[in-house]
Amino acid sequence: MEHTTIAVDLAKSIFQVAVSHRAGQVDVERRLTRGRFLTFFAQQPPATVLLEACGSSHHWARQLQQFGHTVRLLPAHDVHRYVRRNKTDRTDAKAMLEAHRNEEIHAVPVKSIDQQTMASLHRVRSTWLATRTARLNTIRGLLREFGVVIPTGAHHVVPAIRALVDDERVPVALQPIFSTAGDEVNTLEATIHDVERQLAGLARQRPEVELLQTIPGIGVITATALIATVGDIRRFPSGRHFASFLGLTAREDSSAGRRRLGAISKQGDTYLRMLLIHGGRSVLWSAKGKAAPDGLRAWALRMEQRRGHNIAAVAVANKLARITWAVWTHQRPYAAALNST
Repeated sequence: MEHTTIAVDLAKSIFQVAVSHRAGQVDVERRLTRGRFLTFFAQQPPATVLLEACGSSHHWARQLQQFGHTVRLLPAHDVHRYVRRNKTDRTDAKAMLEAHRNEEIHAVPVKSIDQQTMASLHRVRSTWLATRTARLNTIRGLLREFGVVIPTGAHHVVPAIRALVDDERVPVALQPIFSTAGDEVNTLEATIHDVERQLAGLARQRPEVELLQTIPGIGVITATALIATVGDIRRFPSGRHFASFLGLTAREDSSAGRRRLGAISKQGDTYLRMLLIHGGRSVLWSAKGKAAPDGLRAWALRMEQRRGHNIAAVAVANKLARITWAVWTHQRPYAAALNST
């Protein structure tokens, strides 16, 4: 029995649809307006619908699933390799049909509303953190031009600005500008704290968050980011596969009998990888304050002594990813016995 596969090139107003009843062949092509899009799929028998994992794809996937369709979100960078010649809506839709036939291309899980909410809060928080950092760097850089050097640390910047009132080193015309910039930094920090409180509120509704927080170096922010991005941890067969998904495993360049491992691959979600590396740094810092560190922290200290702080932080992040997989998969809180995972 033939199974229908429908590829959709998403857009804001016009959607390109390619219907295939047999592998390797496009039987029907349509261009649908936004208003006719759901009507078209409501009239179709259950099929496999292919979408690129891009803006609005999770929303449309949830809508199409209500009609009984099986939706697969394909990574855009994998689909692009199958685009022949010029890039058009038609070739994009055909490329999805070809990419779907490749078993090595894994679909992106469709996010639920709760996951999408958490992911949106993290995206907004990340954006505001970047804006805050840019403002702080601008203030510090401009003040250095007038001989004012602010000590390292974001918490020093705003108090230093307040102390610049009537400071002869800073021109009078710039003093109100710096004061306004300081107010903007305070506003951004207050907004970031509000988002973090919202994430903490959502975390109380998810038992997985409390479970993940038993792991050293993982708090509410990292735990909610993992749940929002990963979804079902059981889609990864092992902890190493999960660490590879996050880009925390070594890049390999091997041929014949020669095997060469390099730096981490940096594949996957940049934000999650950054949070886990920060978690690795916190494990290293906490280990230095303990007279008798546990197995994970003792291993982290030995790694730091051999390879330096930065490489050790990434290595600990890799270890945390594997421990996260074990804790999450087996639904058991972290214990020192899991350090060998």
